[in-house]
Amino acid sequence: MTSEGVSFAEASAPDGMRLYAIGDVHGRADLLKRIHDRIDRELARDNPADWRVIHLGDYVDRGSDSCGVLDFLLARMAADKRHMALMGNHDERFAMFLRDISEWANFMNFGGRETAQSYGVDLLGHPDEAAAHLAFQAAVPDSHLAFLDALPYSADFGDFFFCHAGIRPGVPLAEQKPEDLVWIRKEFHRHEALHPKVIVHGHTPVGAPDILANRVNLDTLAYDSGILTAMVFEGREKRLIQTEPF
Repeated sequence: MTSEGVSFAEASAPDGMRLYAIGDVHGRADLLKRIHDRIDRELARDNPADWRVIHLGDYVDRGSDSCGVLDFLLARMAADKRHMALMGNHDERFAMFLRDISEWANFMNFGGRETAQSYGVDLLGHPDEAAAHLAFQAAVPDSHLAFLDALPYSADFGDFFFCHAGIRPGVPLAEQKPEDLVWIRKEFHRHEALHPKVIVHGHTPVGAPDILANRVNLDTLAYDSGILTAMVFEGREKRLIQTEPF
């Protein structure tokens, strides 16, 4: 830690706590279950004093089983509050579309048709958009909308700050706007100086985890690549866990 900020190499998780951060899932419930199986085995084997599993957002759209992803997360979080889920821009737009049909174009452009299909609704298979929207609203369980509405935009533990997209450089972490936390790209990516904490995020797909001095990007395009990425933080140790593509 320096007066200017903390670097990835120096950053540390809280004493006695192991942290897992999982990148963008985008409807790949199969990959999410596989990476959780790996985490479960590690936790059972090592029995750390405390732990958190932090999902970085974008649970829905593009992949084939967004409904299954939300079911899985709801069950995990109900079983143990140390499982955490943060808001992603796709999750935010999903909730907006459920309430407002004017978001139709945005939802469809974001891969929302696949999300609706995972609930048994073909948005293009109805007489008009209004009928499709009503069918989709009826198909989504109240528990899923409540889950989306309750998602926090960030979390921080030790020297790490977790969010979906990134932060606006120069703005204190406690004063970051939700819009930036789920949408920002250019200003954040171009900033090379250290932040008050290392920012762990997803949102922007990369071919391999992007590990820089001031941030870590764990979005490895899981819905298309089959590679869902997590990073483990324990003390100053950092390591990756990834699913193997079929």
